[in-house]
Amino acid sequence: MNLPNDDFILELLPEFVETWISDIESQFDKYYEARDKDEMYRLAHTLKGSCYQFSIDEIGDMGVELLEKVKAEQWDVIYPYKESLLAKFKEVQQYLIDNNIK
Repeated sequence: MNLPNDDFILELLPEFVETWISDIESQFDKYYEARDKDEMYRLAHTLKGSCYQFSIDEIGDMGVELLEKVKAEQWDVIYPYKESLLAKFKEVQQYLIDNNIK
């Protein structure tokens, strides 16, 4: 896993990951079920930008893909992103735990 060498970012990373897990769990279904293009787009856009800032590029790339799917209103392929994103964030979370980054 490629994480930044910046101590300040590493200090913020555990809370950042927890917050994203919580946000995805609480918001994704609501936006998906309502077919709320604007809110789902905002979620994907924020995900993309914030993950790139924290050097979690793999998840940032998923945000870019999700943005494209939302723009095209490809709702049939959007929903699986929820579990994929959660799995990736949980993978980062486990890596932080395993490497004693709190």
